Amino acid sequence: MALENSVFPSCPDSLSLPAEGKGEKVEVANEATASTGVFNLSEELGHVVTTETVPSPSTPAKVNRSFRSKLAEREANVNQHRKKTQGAEKERGRFGWVRTRRKRQRYVEKNGRCNVQHGNMRETYRYLTDIFTTLVDLNWRCSLFVFVMAYAVTWLFFGAIWYLIAYCRGDLDHLEDTAWTPCVNNVNGFISAFLFSIETETTIGYGYRVITDQCPVGTMLLLLQAILGSMVNAFMVGCMFVKISQPNKRAETLVFSKHAVISLRDDKLCLMFRVGDLRSSHIVGANMRAKLIKSKQTQEGEFIPLDQTDISVGFETGDDRLFLVSPLVISHEIDAHSPFWDMSHAQLEKEDFEIVVILEGMVEATGMTCQGRSSYLAEELLWGHRFSPMMCLAEGFFDIDYGNFHHTFEVNTPSCSARELSLAAARLDAHLYWSISSRLDEEPTLSNQVAKQLDSSSGNSKGGEPTLILGEMTDIQEQTGLGELNGNVATDQSESEA
Repeated sequence: MALENSVFPSCPDSLSLPAEGKGEKVEVANEATASTGVFNLSEELGHVVTTETVPSPSTPAKVNRSFRSKLAEREANVNQHRKKTQGAEKERGRFGWVRTRRKRQRYVEKNGRCNVQHGNMRETYRYLTDIFTTLVDLNWRCSLFVFVMAYAVTWLFFGAIWYLIAYCRGDLDHLEDTAWTPCVNNVNGFISAFLFSIETETTIGYGYRVITDQCPVGTMLLLLQAILGSMVNAFMVGCMFVKISQPNKRAETLVFSKHAVISLRDDKLCLMFRVGDLRSSHIVGANMRAKLIKSKQTQEGEFIPLDQTDISVGFETGDDRLFLVSPLVISHEIDAHSPFWDMSHAQLEKEDFEIVVILEGMVEATGMTCQGRSSYLAEELLWGHRFSPMMCLAEGFFDIDYGNFHHTFEVNTPSCSARELSLAAARLDAHLYWSISSRLDEEPTLSNQVAKQLDSSSGNSKGGEPTLILGEMTDIQEQTGLGELNGNVATDQSESEA
């Protein structure tokens, strides 16, 4: 039994086709089971073709699946194949042309490394003028190579000179002559001269090879090697000590949150990120700075790539000076002086910028200045989020859970810009101000109307019905109280006549 070119406008939960015989049914089984049938689905035409085959007695029956599950599985496979073939994310341009969205190149990596390489430098001699800093800035492989070569070259150089002195004086020709006084005793070749050079420069002094008083040239060379050896020791040991004690690795324990958030704090939009120190030894005099890296074009048409703009994190109030004992949330209030003053949630998704945060301080153990850096791209800013708390009070101390360091949660945040939010707040304040002022100006008019009504009522009734007068006064007072509670301006004629 086969059903061909059948179009289903809606996908039923299960598909069962009647057979020609009574009581016989065609079941749609698994695609992998070739014994029960073959199921083919065309996405473009929407046709379903099933063919029935005689089941094999040796093959066990599989669990039947509905038509909806088969269709969902087929669509998932097709979508997965399309994602693989498409590759990068593509967008449509203004005229419908396909364009690939370029990934933003970081100026500063998340680990603090500056992604900048200097090229075409012709004044390389300037590196030699500050040779100490140049050696300190080398990587460890080059530093160890320079360290070993500095000692090996000086030992070989002075060893060659000692051998040359022994050769020129003829000490090598009188090795067996006991009456001959050599320049250096027991120097019979280059190897022995090299060993004497090492003993002299390192001040080992085994006592086997000794310089005699019959060689003034050797005495001068001994003084020169001792002085130069001390200078080489001081220079190379100083370089290695500074390189070992560099505070660069101290910044590895200064952590920044993976994302920055934008939410309300004291009814103002704020840009916030979290920073913490993993070590028990503190950073003394910690100071926080932030920079906005964004290219811009001036009014004169000059293009400034990667322009740097300061982001205030509390410099005016002193909040940028941190006591970094526990993780802190650094906040930047988005005000009129902020570069994000006109940026809304929708505009943030289209912007292309980078925020570089810098934490500086002095290492408590060594007294050297350390700097930790990180950066946030525009897609790493979460609008309407807030950092989860990570501190709780334990028995006798405060417990900090670093598992929630990068965790955020959503909060109610307006999607408008800080400028629009400020204008809306100003309109509300102005409306309340003018409502209260107008109400105060109308209070003498209301009192005069009440006095007139009292006079007219007393003249007509002559003391007959004071209850009605009191009722009218009560109505006026109630209307006045309602107007004040609602904050409305009582300017209508109906309210004044009431």
